[in-house]
Parts: sequence; C-alpha cells; structure tokens
Amino acid sequence: MKTEDIVNAEIELLTAIKKADVSALENMLHDDLLFNLPDGQTITKEFDLNVYRSGKMKIDTLEASDQIISIIDGIAVVAVTVLLKGNYDHNPLDGVFKYIRVWKQFSESLKVIAGSCVELK
Repeated sequence: MKTEDIVNAEIELLTAIKKADVSALENMLHDDLLFNLPDGQTITKEFDLNVYRSGKMKIDTLEASDQIISIIDGIAVVAVTVLLKGNYDHNPLDGVFKYIRVWKQFSESLKVIAGSCVELK
C-alpha cells in the first residue's frame, strides 16, 4: 500500500459521495464499518448506504483540503478537511468538517473500515 493508492481511493470515495453512487460506495465501505457522525451517533455501512439510496443526502459542493495520510502496518489513516454544502433529509448542510478515515487493504480492494467526522467552528 502506497500513499498514492490512498490518495486515489479518497478521490474515488469523495466522487461517489458527491454523486450518491451507491454501488461504488458499497464496494469501498467494509461490511463491518463503524462511523461516528458529528452528533455522536455511530452508523454502519448499511445505514450510510440507505441514506444515499433514499435520496436523503444531496451534496452540491464537496471540497477536500489539508489531507494528511499515515500508513501504519498495512492500515492507512487519513485526516482531511471537507467543505460540504447540500442538504440532508430536507435540512441544509453547510459547513466545514474534519474527517478521519481508516483504510485497510483486502484481497479485492482498499476499504474504509472506520471513520469519524466533526464540524469545525
């Protein structure tokens, strides 16, 4: 696993999120994913995919910056700042968020196994 692989995986992931591409997300998220939302709720892969399937999440703007990648024994940890604009369940979504994502290489591909997100003030 190289830094370049993670950079490319992050670009693919953010593109899939912006396009609400459920099949791409299904391939990139591990079945046992746990992800903490800014409100403290922990969600699963299925919960996340259902948000996109239902059309509740609409992303108009998604811009990543300040990406830091650390690779430790075959696990990649990514910290990235993301400007998000759109709406979730008919509520406006407009803010800057700090994500941390954990990627692991499996035989078939890289997958996100864990993550967390906080809103920056």
